Formats: sequence, C-alpha cells, structure tokens
Amino acid sequence: MARIVMEHINLTFRVCPNRVLTFKEFLLGKFLRKKEEDKEIKVHALRNINLEIPQGGRVGIIGHNGAGKSTMLKTLAGIYQPSAGTRIVEGKISSLFEITLGFEPECSGWQNIAFRSYLQGETPTTVAAKKQGIADFSELGSFLGMPVRYYSAGMMVRLAFSIATAVDPEILLIDEVLGAGDLAFLNKAKKRMRDMMDRAHLMVMVSHDLESVRSMCDRVLWMDHGTIRMEGPANQVIEAYQQSMSANVQAA
Repeated sequence: MARIVMEHINLTFRVCPNRVLTFKEFLLGKFLRKKEEDKEIKVHALRNINLEIPQGGRVGIIGHNGAGKSTMLKTLAGIYQPSAGTRIVEGKISSLFEITLGFEPECSGWQNIAFRSYLQGETPTTVAAKKQGIADFSELGSFLGMPVRYYSAGMMVRLAFSIATAVDPEILLIDEVLGAGDLAFLNKAKKRMRDMMDRAHLMVMVSHDLESVRSMCDRVLWMDHGTIRMEGPANQVIEAYQQSMSANVQAA
C-alpha cells in the first residue's frame, strides 16, 4: 500500500548573504575594515502543511511561480527535510524532475543508461533486462556509443526521459516533465507518461498546464506563498484558481 502523510510541515531555508570583499579588504582584514555581522535571512518556504494522499491518489499541484509547488514536491520526495512536522511515506518513490541533470559527460549513452538506472534503484540484472528497451525508446541508435557531451539538448532529453520512465513506480512524483523534448518525441513521451501514471499506486504532479492537470488528476492542491490555499476536486480548484488569476490581471 502506497501512502503519503504530511502533518504540520514547515520548511524554512536559512540564507547567509556574503558581501564581496575588495582585494584590499582581503589583505588587510580587520585593520582597515569594520567588523560586520552577516544577518541570517530566513525564507519560510512551506507553512503548516497538512496533507494525506492514499493508495490510488492522483494529485495535481498548481499555483503561481514561487508559490511553493516544486518545494512541496521535493519535500514529498525527501530531498528537503522539514524544519518541523512529520512526513510519512509508505512505498518506493520514483521522481521525474530535473531529469537531464547528473549525466557523466565523458561516458557514452550506454554507460549513462546504467549509471542513471542504478541511481533509480535498479540492479545490474534489472538494468540488463531494460537496457535495450530504453535504447529503442530513445531512438538514438549509434549515438549511444558516443560520449553524451556531444549530444544536442534534444538528444539529452530523449535519453534522460527514456531512462527516467523505465521504472515500475509505486509513488510517482512529476515536475513539468511533460513539456520536455522536441516535437517529434512529444506524443510518444505523453503516451509513455500516461502508461506510467496508470501503473503508479500513487501520483503527484506539478504543472502549469491546467488541462493536463485536469485530465490526469482527480484532486488538486492550490499552493500560494507556501501554504495550501485550496484543496479539492480537480475541476473545482482549477476553476477557482483561474478566476483568481483573471481577477488579478483585471486589477493590474
């Protein structure tokens, strides 16, 4: 059984701004420069989040830029540890965000298929069984024998997407990955994504594409400045969000 529970979750980032020193200040230090105390800046990224997603849940997260959508997703994934509150996750997490980061540029496509698959929890045995399927889906052919530093941005996305989606997810977390890739690859990628979502025991996605959220999710969270402003059925929350955005545009 897959399940996610967040109880009174708060997340605060602490940032210490550093003033750039001149070369003279660096050399002479305290003799010519007054001592300055760096003031710590606290950014309250998530505020008192309470959320429960049961087995079978299909949840979308929407909101303006900076609302806390991706921060929420990364907290669910365990990338960010809460400053306060309780996070409970039952089930194996498969995350699809920033999928093109972390490739070994001097290694071939084939080698990177293995490296990235291991990071996703695969074993040499399971990688061997999936490797050809990943290669076929990417349509990169002989380019897989080349170091990936020679790949175009589109080729890199094809390879990254093919590896990232070759999983059998229990908990699937997605951040805007549907907008990735070149046009020729997009329709195939969307079908693959839908197949993954159907197989997942539980799915949470962040997207600015409200129609994708509406069609793929039965429940939606509207994030606003680190809080859940509204939660409920997808159509109801999306309609309220669109009305709010239209009102803001008219008032501007």
